Order: sequence, then C-alpha cells, then structure tokens
Amino acid sequence: MATNPRRSILYMPGSNSRALEKARSLDADVLILDLEDAVAPSQKIYAREQVLAAVNAGGYGRRELVVRVNAFDTAWGRKDIEAFANAPISALCLPKVESAAEIHAVVQVLKQAGASPSLKLWAMAETPRGILAVSEIAGSHPLMDGIVLGTSDLAKDLRVPHTPQRLGMLTSLGMCVLAARAYGIDVFDGVHLNLDDEEGLRLACQQGVEMGFDGKTLIHPKQILVANQAFSPAEDTLIRAQKIRVAWQEAEAEGKGVALLDGRLVEALHVEEAVRVLAIAEQIATRDAQS
Repeated sequence: MATNPRRSILYMPGSNSRALEKARSLDADVLILDLEDAVAPSQKIYAREQVLAAVNAGGYGRRELVVRVNAFDTAWGRKDIEAFANAPISALCLPKVESAAEIHAVVQVLKQAGASPSLKLWAMAETPRGILAVSEIAGSHPLMDGIVLGTSDLAKDLRVPHTPQRLGMLTSLGMCVLAARAYGIDVFDGVHLNLDDEEGLRLACQQGVEMGFDGKTLIHPKQILVANQAFSPAEDTLIRAQKIRVAWQEAEAEGKGVALLDGRLVEALHVEEAVRVLAIAEQIATRDAQS
C-alpha cells in the first residue's frame, strides 16, 4: 500500500489540450488522463497521441500521472496499452474490469512491449460482475496497485439512485475496500456529479473516509480542495498518532511489549497505523512546501 498521499484523483479529458496544460498547475495528488469516457470515438487516436506527447513533455511536477486506457476488447484498447507501456507515468487505469484474466491479458501485452517494471495497474470496479470479482482482481498480479470505483455506471447497473447516503451502493463500496486492504493496495471512491454542491461533496468525502477509502476521484478542479482536506489526517489524529509512537518507543526501551496511553492499551497494530498516518502527513507537508 502506498504511503504517498492520493487524496484527490482528478479525471482530465485526453482530447482537451487546454485541460492537459492546466493540469500542470492543479493541486491534485493524482491526474487520470482519460482516453475512455471523456473522449468521443472520432477523437480516440488523437487523444492518445496528445496525452503521450503531454506526459513525455513533462512539467507535471509532484503530481502522479495515470492514464485511463480504453477497454482491452475495443478497437483502441491494446494500442493504448502499447503506446504507454514505456511512458513516464505511474499506472494504467483499466475500465470495467470483471476478471483476473483481463488483468493477466494486459500484463502480457505490457511484457511484449517491454514495459517498465515500475508501471502499475489500476482496475475500475464499475459493474456488478466487477464488484463480485473484485477480490480476485485485486490479488491477480503484483502490478495491481489500485481499485477505482466507477459509481455512475455501477448505480445504473444496480438500478439504484444517487442519494447522499448511497445506500444502494454501500455493499459494493465496502467489498472494494475489503479487497484492497486484503491485498495491500489503495482504493479510491467514485465521483460526485453535482459541481455546485460543495456541501454534498464534503459529506461524500467524509463518508469515503469513514468507509476506509484512500482518496476520491473528481471531475472538476473546483473539487480538489474539499477532497484534499477530507482525506488529510485530522490534527487530533496526528497528535494521537505521535503520542502512540512516543509511548511505544518508551515501552520498547523498557523491554515491554505493550504500552499504556491515557489509560488505553497500545499494541503493535496501533503503532503500525500511527506510523502510516504520520508518514502520509509528512508527505503532504512536503508537497505543500513545494507548491
């Protein structure tokens, strides 16, 4: 599981040159440069060439770059994968994944293309079949690095409304978090569609935090700040984590296997989580200093 912050994951249309340029100055942790949903069929090849040129040109700084390719069984999917096999990006995002076999097929294409071993895979969970298979998908290959919820498609297929509580999707969301945690990869919540509903976005982010997501996918730059705030460790959480680390260090110095903090038992599992939270906070502080 990554310790680098992935609080805000912003989709940017690959066919829009102004969006690709603007992305170089945005405060998102991750940019998903999109060749799929955001691009019309007539623009697919142009978008692929434009995104490849943009990532090769660089200038995105600390922002993690991910390219969402077209589905493997489309006319563009395989060529998308081959085109970005050796590009300076972090991962390929694969849409509508429904089986481990699909991951293995992409891995074979990457091997044939001589892909860098550092290039990871993110799988989108956005269909009922994909949700039911999310555990096998998450654990399908060491290159798997993230699960991305596609809640718009999922809501349509499940025939459930987009309510603030998202009751019809809670089972699916929880299954994806469980799968990600079981295999030590990150998991990202779906998008909030109403751009004028900042309070609704804030509540959706808070729900995502409480469910265990690592960050939220976004469809507009105006949503970045809310996501970054929500998925950053809270001040009281950081204070508690620091106290846990100190208490554990003191207990270890005394040869003890447990520690007490404010009358509560502190064990190794608490320390592990405290160290993770503090590492993320340190990364966020470093990024803020660079902005």
